[in-house]
This record gives sequence, structure tokens and C-alpha cells, in this order.
Amino acid sequence: MKGRTILYTGAAGGLGLETTLLLIEGGATVIAVDNDPAKVARLTEAAVGKGPGRLVVSTADLSDLAAFRATLDDLLAEHDGFDVVINNAAIYPSRPFEDFSIEEHQLVQRINVDAGIVAVQAALPEMRARGFGRIVNIASITLSGGWANLSPYVASKGALVGLTRAWAREFGPDGITVNAIAPGAFPTDAEKIHPDPVGYNRMVLDAQAVKRRGVAADIAHAIGFFAADEAGFITGQTLHVNGGWVMA
Repeated sequence: MKGRTILYTGAAGGLGLETTLLLIEGGATVIAVDNDPAKVARLTEAAVGKGPGRLVVSTADLSDLAAFRATLDDLLAEHDGFDVVINNAAIYPSRPFEDFSIEEHQLVQRINVDAGIVAVQAALPEMRARGFGRIVNIASITLSGGWANLSPYVASKGALVGLTRAWAREFGPDGITVNAIAPGAFPTDAEKIHPDPVGYNRMVLDAQAVKRRGVAADIAHAIGFFAADEAGFITGQTLHVNGGWVMA
């Protein structure tokens, strides 16, 4: 990662923080895009002394795509392009399908998918000019399982997997790889939507082949691999990091 500039949306979250620290330790400059002040403060504190890379924080609002693109243009000018884009930011409202308005569906799509499209559009010209790029989209086990009460979120993750394959085919001739990672059930804030945490934890362990809960480092190392030079012959793939819950 030494010398790489990495754009990472949702970088201060439960799975993002560990990955950000790993990339900084590897020598990368990580531009962490996140608008949760408490999480950003925790990430900033955790990154102190983690060099040789460095942390740059951007508090862009991904629901405002025009403003997000303007922020990216400023960052591109300051950092001479992005070598890696990690599309991780997401919202996950939970309720029965019929209770979602079309506007709520569109908001989930805008943050979970469209913001990633904007990020890739911004990064692509410089990646093509360099003949190198890594794009990592964060999907979800919910796409494989078709989780109830999360239809906008599941649909957004399906869109990211589709974009992963289309981008991989289109950008491959330019030396750019595109892959997705589908995390399983990790004990982060996202699990707070479940009304019975103890029962949910038991259900997860029963479903997994590996009888422990996933930790953030499991995702961090997968992202770090896809972002590295060594993964240059892998593209268009979705890696399931879920303890063997889903096997594909």
C-alpha cells in the first residue's frame, strides 16, 4: 500500500475503522469519507501513530451527489488522483416492504449505489491514465439470502454486484480491477435493528460453518488483498466473508 491514495466511503464505521488502520499501517494515504462525528472522532484517535501512511477525513454528505462530486474534485486536485476506491458507505432501514415509500427506496439507492458511481466516475480518468486502479465494492450476505424487511438495502447490494461485473469487463483493458466483498453477519451497530440480539447471535453461529463471530479484521484483510498489486489478475469476483454461512 505504500504511496497509494485510497478513497474509502463509510471508513469510520464498525468494519471500516479496522480496514482504514490496516491500510495506513501499510503506507497508504486513506481519504476517509464519513459524516458521523462520533465515529470520525474515534477513527481519528485510533489512527494516531499508525503510520507510515496517513489519514485524511472528509465529511461529505453522500445523499447530495452534486456536492459529493465537488468534494471529490477538490480531493483529486489535492492528491493527484485515487489509486483505490472502496465503496462501503450504506444505510439499512428495516421495515416491511409495503411500509417503504418510493422516496425511501431512492434514498437508499442514492447513498448505497449512486454515490459509488460518482466516486468511480471521478477516479476513473486518472486510473486509466496511470494504467492502474483498484475498485472494491462492499456487498452483503443479504443479497444471497434475500433478507426480509430490508428490500431497499438488498436491492442496492445487488446493484453493486452487477456494477462490479460490468465495470470489471469495461475497465480491465486499462489495468483496473473491480471486485466485491460480501460480509456475513458481523457484530456491529447494524445488528441493532434485530429485536432479539441473543437469539440472532445463536442463529448466526448455527448457520455458519466456522463457529465464531466475524471480526473487523476479517474484512480488513480481504479488502487489503483486493486493493494490493498481488490481486491484479482477479476481477469481477464477489468474495463471501461469512464463516461459511453462504458458500458460492
